Amino acid sequence: MTAALTTLGDIAASEPVYRILLIEDDVADAVLVEELLHDTELRFELTTSTSLAEARSELAVRAVDCILLDLHLPDVSGTDAVADVRAMAPHTAVIVLTGLSEKQAGSEAMAAGAQDYLVKGKVEADLLRRTVRYAVYRSHTERVAAEAQSARLRAEENVRLERGLLPRPLLDTSTVTVTTRYLPGAEQALLGGDFLDVVEGDGGLLHAVVGDVSGHGPDAAALGVCLRIAWRSLVLAGHHGTELLHLMERLLVAERGTQPLFATCTLLTLDQKAATATLYLAGHHEPLLTTAEETLEVPAEHGIALGIIPGHRDWPATVIPLPDTGALTLYTDGLTEGHNGDAGGRLGIEGLLPLINTTPSADPAAHLDSLIRQTRALNERPHTGRIRAFRQRGEAA
Repeated sequence: MTAALTTLGDIAASEPVYRILLIEDDVADAVLVEELLHDTELRFELTTSTSLAEARSELAVRAVDCILLDLHLPDVSGTDAVADVRAMAPHTAVIVLTGLSEKQAGSEAMAAGAQDYLVKGKVEADLLRRTVRYAVYRSHTERVAAEAQSARLRAEENVRLERGLLPRPLLDTSTVTVTTRYLPGAEQALLGGDFLDVVEGDGGLLHAVVGDVSGHGPDAAALGVCLRIAWRSLVLAGHHGTELLHLMERLLVAERGTQPLFATCTLLTLDQKAATATLYLAGHHEPLLTTAEETLEVPAEHGIALGIIPGHRDWPATVIPLPDTGALTLYTDGLTEGHNGDAGGRLGIEGLLPLINTTPSADPAAHLDSLIRQTRALNERPHTGRIRAFRQRGEAA
């Protein structure tokens, strides 16, 4: 049976309240520990469990700062008890309670992961107070260090994934300026499955892709990297249009394994001599075309996302004329799926276009930065979004 008791000492209220779980099946020993805690004048909340199973149930519903653990419980004993408790509460201080005859038990318990140990019958209030305080402090320090290490590893993983998802455009003689922006879905989050690339091919043709693998996290990002690299390799090898999408879909199906992942993407081939752009939409939304007058969504035929019906090959082409100067914007839906501020609902393309049309566009980088700031302010939280703008050099666009 589990009993909860809250006790506050007479010391300053600024002192922390230690949430303590005592795992002890001997009632007399449990009473003695409780009395000693009172004598320490620590501010504490004490919960008592008589078995590991009870402790597991208790830890499932409440967090504690310190666990006082008897090594001889009805359902576990010795260092196995320490290992089990550490597995249940890896970031909680564990202090082992040993008997007078257990000379090696304390050191073995610390080797198994306990912060400290106390010998029953030799514990005084001052010693218990110092031990609890130090153990909790040490546990907190270890947790902070572990979180810092995790953040460093996450940052390194982000850098590696970003190199694969967001490569440098491969341009030689093109008069097109490429500007990109990327925002993760949450602070410290791994990149999602969005990917993009630009490659200049033969005959002055500029090829670009923006894609989005379903889901978030390392699996989606890794698949996005595979698709991005495959796209660049296949384009440089001379594959385009429907055949290119078919080969990318084959790779997606092979790499996703049993996971129900799919990908949407937009392929763009820009012919600067003919002043046309050829579009293939595989489950993706239309790009935006900015002229000197306004920005509008490009009307284009839609095809099915990659991996939904493998082998279907339903990707019609759309050819659009281009102005002498202007910009094409390809983006993933993170830019439009946020909330539209006080207007309510999702921002959508209906909310995005007025923002674009009222945002100065002379400098592509400043234009994108301003647009992202506005959409984030409306949404009131960061969201996944990526924009790629292809802007021809010339007079004001």
